[in-house]
Amino acid sequence: MAKPKLLIIEDDVGLCNQYRWAFPGYETLFAHNRQQALAAVGRGQPRLAILDLGLPPDPDGVSEGFATLEQIARQAPDLKVVVATSHGDRAHALRAVASGAYDFCDKPIEIEVLRTVVDRARRLWELEEENRQLAQASVPTPLHRIVTGSDAMLKVNRTIERVAPTNVTVLLLGESGTGKELLARAVHELSPRAEAPFVAINCGAIPETLLESELFGHERGAFTGAVKQTIGKIESARGGTLFLDEIGDLPLALQVKLLRFLQEQTIERIGGRGTIAVDVRVVSATNTSIEERVEAGSFRADLFYRLNAVSVRIPPLRERGGDAALLARYFLNRFNRELGRSLRGFTEAAMAAIEAHAWPGNVRELENRVKRAVVMADGRLVDAPDLELAAPEGAVLDFDLRAARMRAERAVLQRALAHSNNRLSQAAKLMGISRPTLYGLLEAHDLAPVRGPAAEEDEPA
Repeated sequence: MAKPKLLIIEDDVGLCNQYRWAFPGYETLFAHNRQQALAAVGRGQPRLAILDLGLPPDPDGVSEGFATLEQIARQAPDLKVVVATSHGDRAHALRAVASGAYDFCDKPIEIEVLRTVVDRARRLWELEEENRQLAQASVPTPLHRIVTGSDAMLKVNRTIERVAPTNVTVLLLGESGTGKELLARAVHELSPRAEAPFVAINCGAIPETLLESELFGHERGAFTGAVKQTIGKIESARGGTLFLDEIGDLPLALQVKLLRFLQEQTIERIGGRGTIAVDVRVVSATNTSIEERVEAGSFRADLFYRLNAVSVRIPPLRERGGDAALLARYFLNRFNRELGRSLRGFTEAAMAAIEAHAWPGNVRELENRVKRAVVMADGRLVDAPDLELAAPEGAVLDFDLRAARMRAERAVLQRALAHSNNRLSQAAKLMGISRPTLYGLLEAHDLAPVRGPAAEEDEPA
């Protein structure tokens, strides 16, 4: 793999030579003034830069350094710049970070400290680049409103694609905030009814006394206050799709009327004398266990089976590995455009907090937190406090592939030993390896199986 490019913007040739051997893992580029630096950024497209604020023609001041930093921030906003500042000059360090620098390092430079700062900047750049690629990736589904890289959610999308062109009723099952209405709209937009209305109603948000009128409409004089004829939601969706959110909260009396509509495709307005034929496709959703309501007798079984021709279970955000970070980046870009901000990304602590949070409010909670952060963030990067999240202890994202493999290997070893009751031959067979290989792995991971009667019965190799 090609080494990441590191741009050194420094007029001291001796220090440049020191940097050259200090970063063997990087392809180092050098610039000695602002013009050379901007040319190198455009030509070499480095990921990282170390910038000395004291550049000619102002080597004893900081004006040229800050001018260079500001132009780099405009030209390459994703470039991570580490600024070298005079020891103890905190005002310049803070100004540099506010102007777009990733971090700062005091002079005289301690190479080990600088290496650590640069490596952290590289990890953040790689994470942001991965998120950018995922956000721009062409996912094989036309559900353009659904941003995901999760296999479970992509499976949901494929199910929606298959059922949308048909006329079957669809029941969406998922926690609040998982995107049920977005998927209901996708069913509508991918169906032959796409040019007709999509009408949504939340059955749990409207008082029972008003819900029947909202759904079926009423005639003038049907009740006190009915001064004119009113078309209900079902009629309003004629030829299109009716989305019944929180269908589990529908009162029993209205369940009977809804069932009749689904069976006959006709309705009666309150106070009306005749039936009205209405061609409508119904998509419903609930965040509760509707099967439990059927068993408890609070929801009609026949209506449940009518609504449940195809059911789609939407996984919560905590079960959509990697989607929280991907969606956070997507929302950051969206709210940057909508709110006129130019935040460049998330700090490592913020990304760690996003990955660690359980997201009980799912995508809706994430969207709201990122929107607030875009409004409230003071720096160029969103930090964990901006999201009102606590960063987990030692919040540095771990990208060490070898360490991850070792952890996974140790976990498999432990499960195989437990499943085989510490019979080494059986554990080796479960893992598809030889006994000597198993002994080597046990020694490498400092694992010793408990020797009991079951283990002693293990046949010799």
